[in-house]
Amino acid sequence: MASTPTREVARRVFAREFNDATYTFKESDDERAPVYVLLPTGQRANRVFIVGTLTETEDVGEDSEYWQGRVVDPNGDTFFTYAGQYQPDAASMLRELEPPAYVAVVGKPRTYETDEGEVNVSVRPESINEVGDGERDRWVVETAERTIERIQAFEQNDTADEYVEMAHEQYDRPVENYKRMVEDALESLEGEQAEASAD
Repeated sequence: MASTPTREVARRVFAREFNDATYTFKESDDERAPVYVLLPTGQRANRVFIVGTLTETEDVGEDSEYWQGRVVDPNGDTFFTYAGQYQPDAASMLRELEPPAYVAVVGKPRTYETDEGEVNVSVRPESINEVGDGERDRWVVETAERTIERIQAFEQNDTADEYVEMAHEQYDRPVENYKRMVEDALESLEGEQAEASAD
């Protein structure tokens, strides 16, 4: 009996780090092998789980519907998601949702090289669901925790961890930047909660 491939864990990541994750790789020569993006904090991601504010949707398709959604995280950084005929559920959510709305998106990272040679990173959603602010707040806290764990492993420069090693080789960004990003995200959450309790 053929074993079904296990689904990859969906990594929680803030948009700034996700958009910096421009290096992709496969772990085997098999045509159907998963493609991973390498997060600059030293973890591979074949799927991501993001929550943020859907601020804009647009049908950018020429011959058939191809929806672009902009999802903004608490730092004001943007995830771009694209869904077309092969992601019918996600495409219909982007068609029907009225921005602004909190959404939870699970999807595959995709990289695309522009004519100028820059690499853009986007999410091809498997699912998009509208969520409340409770789910959004929990995602911010959990994503902050996961990001700090990755930064600590990166800073210890654990040479036994091949992805940390790979991130050191592929990226020359100080991971300090991502520490500040985490602090900003948590501060924005505290600010929102203080405002809400004052209302």
